[in-house]
Amino acid sequence: MLAVSRMPLTIFAAASLAACATPSPYRELSCSSTSAPVLQTIDDDRKSTTLSVLTYNIEGLGFPARSGRAIYLRKIAQRLAELRTEGRAPDVVLFQEMFSGAAKRAIADSGYPAIASGPHRTSAPGNSNKEPLPGRSHIKRGEIGIHLSGSGLAVASRYPITQVRKQAYGRRSCAGLDCLANKGIMLAQISIPGVPTPIDIYDTHMNSRGASGAPAERNLEAHDRQAQEASQFINNTHDDAFPLIFGGDFNMRHSEPRWEGFSRY
Repeated sequence: MLAVSRMPLTIFAAASLAACATPSPYRELSCSSTSAPVLQTIDDDRKSTTLSVLTYNIEGLGFPARSGRAIYLRKIAQRLAELRTEGRAPDVVLFQEMFSGAAKRAIADSGYPAIASGPHRTSAPGNSNKEPLPGRSHIKRGEIGIHLSGSGLAVASRYPITQVRKQAYGRRSCAGLDCLANKGIMLAQISIPGVPTPIDIYDTHMNSRGASGAPAERNLEAHDRQAQEASQFINNTHDDAFPLIFGGDFNMRHSEPRWEGFSRY
């Protein structure tokens, strides 16, 4: 009886700590405070410029999932800040696994003047598949129906972020330990001086494979559902007249089945 009664108490305590955690970084930049990029003339009607975008999983997991990361996260912040001082930093950085307080501080300390974050711990999902995943859920691999953290997503930009939209993935669209985070997708629309349209930039972190602890069939179906939900979110938030960049940690390297599902949507 004792072993059974401890589990809900532990989960409740962890959720309470998550609610009191370091807030996600947020920073606004006005269009009037932004310097324009270099515009190259192509002809009388056209000019061009370059936008550099980095996608960066910073492995900002907190204890007990990971320990000893704070020093490396501080180095990430320092390096990005140095690159910004030198004028060599990416214009936009898409972050994943911004979970711990040290990870959130690192993104804030990177020096970017505009920062937005993705779905938080209690963000609601959009339309999602309500059917059970293949196999059975298991409390020992984190499938407990409670999120202990937000999505871990953030977008940092040298240009103003003029619109932010975010959506969590469905509760039956995750498998294994990934379910402890409220994974999802976010849109950060940026405005570049001299460019006639905004740029829609999307960031996501999709369900892992072996690291999830869930059987292959189960975590593959979760990934497929997330790909479909990401596609629906982009359809609902994107204007085809605007350029689009979709980045993040897709968790599908060396997996043809995952790539097939992702590319289908």
